Amino acid sequence: MAVFQKAELILSAPSKKEWPNSDLPEIALAGRSNVGKSSFINTMTGRKKLAYVGNTPGKTRLLNFYNLDDKYMFVDVPGYGYANISKRQLIQFGEMMEDYFRERKQNKGIVLLVDARHQPTEDDCLMLDFARYYELPIVVVATKTDKVKRSQLLKHMKVIKETLQLDDHEPLFRFSAVEPCDTDAIWEALLKIFQKK
Repeated sequence: MAVFQKAELILSAPSKKEWPNSDLPEIALAGRSNVGKSSFINTMTGRKKLAYVGNTPGKTRLLNFYNLDDKYMFVDVPGYGYANISKRQLIQFGEMMEDYFRERKQNKGIVLLVDARHQPTEDDCLMLDFARYYELPIVVVATKTDKVKRSQLLKHMKVIKETLQLDDHEPLFRFSAVEPCDTDAIWEALLKIFQKK
């Protein structure tokens, strides 16, 4: 498990004009609203309240940049798939993501978070295709595994892997904020991406 002396939100950017002027390698964190991205950020950085955990899906409408020990950056992107979003906001989200993946040279890869309880959605598949199009290293994390019966977990993981058509270079990990999971293995995979030249 990585231990950080410093982990802080440095900027919430509504557009590329506000992106931080930084050379730190970045990994984008993407997933449906309410998939548990905030819990993932808090657990992986060893902080309780670094990222806001809310009850209202779709709260994040900006790119949130988190500085980790002045070495790495997590970039939390807006959650997708929530119902109360206008067509205009949906187009803005698409443009924001395209700008980021196409132009942000610091971006080294993406973590796609999916809910372990459910089959990945069309939106999840589209986000993965997006990352593959830009030839980004991909790590898939199945969240909320504590809410799946142990006897069913392997079956759920298999469904996720098959639905997303993951290959050997796209690892799939278990994650729970409340019980032991693949946290160390996830960090190992992330550090390989962060440190890739």
